[in-house]
Amino acid sequence: MSSHIKLWDAPLRVFHWLFGVAVIASMVTGWLGGGLMVWHGRLGLLVLGLLVFRLLWGFVGSTYARWSRILGAACGVKSYLQGNWREAGHNPLGALSVLAMLGLVGFQVVSGLLATDDIAFQGPLYALVSSDTSDWLTGLHRQAKWLLVAVIGLHLAAIAWYTLVRRKSLVRAMIAGRAKREHPGQQDAQGGPLVAAVLVLALAVGTVWGVQSVAGWMAPPPAAPAPTLDW
Repeated sequence: MSSHIKLWDAPLRVFHWLFGVAVIASMVTGWLGGGLMVWHGRLGLLVLGLLVFRLLWGFVGSTYARWSRILGAACGVKSYLQGNWREAGHNPLGALSVLAMLGLVGFQVVSGLLATDDIAFQGPLYALVSSDTSDWLTGLHRQAKWLLVAVIGLHLAAIAWYTLVRRKSLVRAMIAGRAKREHPGQQDAQGGPLVAAVLVLALAVGTVWGVQSVAGWMAPPPAAPAPTLDW
């Protein structure tokens, strides 16, 4: 029996790193504002595509990427705190962290699609809701970023604790896809074929294209040119 197991599949690992970079970049561009708000919107669409990919990959990906596994782990907090957790993949606290991160980022994306600052940014789906609703969502979008900062901070603190105290490199596992087998019953991840990844990627790209298309359909027609005066 090998001392290591296959843990995270390649599509999940690519998603993880792209997601982290895209979320942080979107937060920075949003804070700086001004001309960078154009990039804030573009990065928001990228994050939307990544979220759609992760949602679907949770149904067709490999063993430890699946929602059934993550939701099952999230329900095992008592067993984990009692020292009886023996499963590979996310432990219960890690599973709760994943759900919190994806849920919060998902809210930020949806609210951003409907938000406006009346100056430099208008979400592509802004016209779907009333002005009052958009203003309300814009306020929530701005406030929720602090929750996101807190969740990211906890995530990084947990990684540091596991690396420095538990001597368990979560970063290495997310790069190489393999982790040390800590209990005999832990098995290699199964499933997550390439054809499924390509199909899910196509659906994610299609979702972003659909959002942009709806925005184009709802855009007001260009103003008629002013008449020229022939003196």
